[in-house]
Amino acid sequence: MNYTAYGYAALTVFSMGISAVAQAELTPMSDETMGEVTGQAFMEIENFNNVTGSTLDYTRMTLGMEVETRVNIDDVTLGDIDSGADLAASRVALGHIARADGVEYNGQNYLADESVPFEAARPYLELAEDPDPTNPRLVGFRMGFEQARGSVSSVTSSFSGNIGLKITDDSTGVVYDGALFDANSQATDYRATHIGINDAAVTTDCATGTNCAPLSHAQSLIVGQDNNGATDFTSDFFIGFQAEDVPWQSPAGANVINAGKGVYLNLPTSMTVNMSDLATGLPRLRTHRTDLGTNLF
Repeated sequence: MNYTAYGYAALTVFSMGISAVAQAELTPMSDETMGEVTGQAFMEIENFNNVTGSTLDYTRMTLGMEVETRVNIDDVTLGDIDSGADLAASRVALGHIARADGVEYNGQNYLADESVPFEAARPYLELAEDPDPTNPRLVGFRMGFEQARGSVSSVTSSFSGNIGLKITDDSTGVVYDGALFDANSQATDYRATHIGINDAAVTTDCATGTNCAPLSHAQSLIVGQDNNGATDFTSDFFIGFQAEDVPWQSPAGANVINAGKGVYLNLPTSMTVNMSDLATGLPRLRTHRTDLGTNLF
C-alpha cells in the first residue's frame, strides 16, 4: 500500500471517532479564569523516535474518552490479497451477555441476561513514518486503546498477529505461551489457521490435532491482563496496518511489539486453558439477546 492510500485510510478511520462540535466565536480567557479550570485535554498528540530497535518517527493521537460497548459484526476480512486474507473471521462480537447469576467478569458479578460490556479507555491512532529526507513516507498506522478488557468472540479462519493465550499441557501440567501455526504445523504469525504449543520438548501436529487446534475452536477469549485470576486492563490491544515490518511501543512504554507487513492484530488475553479443552473447542459466550446455545445462528 502506498503513502497516499495509507494516509486516506488513517484519516478516514480516525475521523470516524470524532463527533461534530458546535461552532462558536473564540474569545481569550483571563489568567484568573484559566487558573480556575482543571481537567484533561480531549486530544493529546505525542511525537517520539525512541522506540528500541527502530529508526522511525512516531506520532500518537489519543482521545481522552472511555467506551463501554457490546457489538456484533457478521464478517470481518482485512488484507484480502494474494489468494488469502491477513484476517478473516465471522460472527465477531465485543462484549457478551451473562448466562447465569453470579458469574464474575471484569471484576464485577452479573445477573443472568445482563450485558457484560467490552471496556476501553483512551483510544488512539498512531502513525509510523520513515524520516529519510530523500524519501519520507508513512510505513504504518495502528488503532488501539491505552486500556482495554472484555470478551472478543469470533469464528476465525485466518489470523495475522499475536494471541496472548497460555496453554497447559495436560500430560505434564507445564504452562506454555500459545503459538500460532499454519495448516502444515509451521509456527507463524502471518495468516495462521491453528493455535497450540510450540516447544522442542512437545510434539505438535496440526493435521492430527496433537497439541494443536484450529483457531475456530477459540470462539471466545477474554482480553486483558491476568492479576492472580482477575482480569485487569491491558495497554497492548491494537490493530496495525504496515507497509513493512514496524515495531510498535506499548502506550505504557513497557513492551515493544514487532508487527509484520500487512494487517496485524495484537490480542492479549488473561486466559490459561488446557490443551484438551482447546482441542474440543472453548465454549462461545452468549453474544445475542436470544441465547443461541452452541449454535452460531
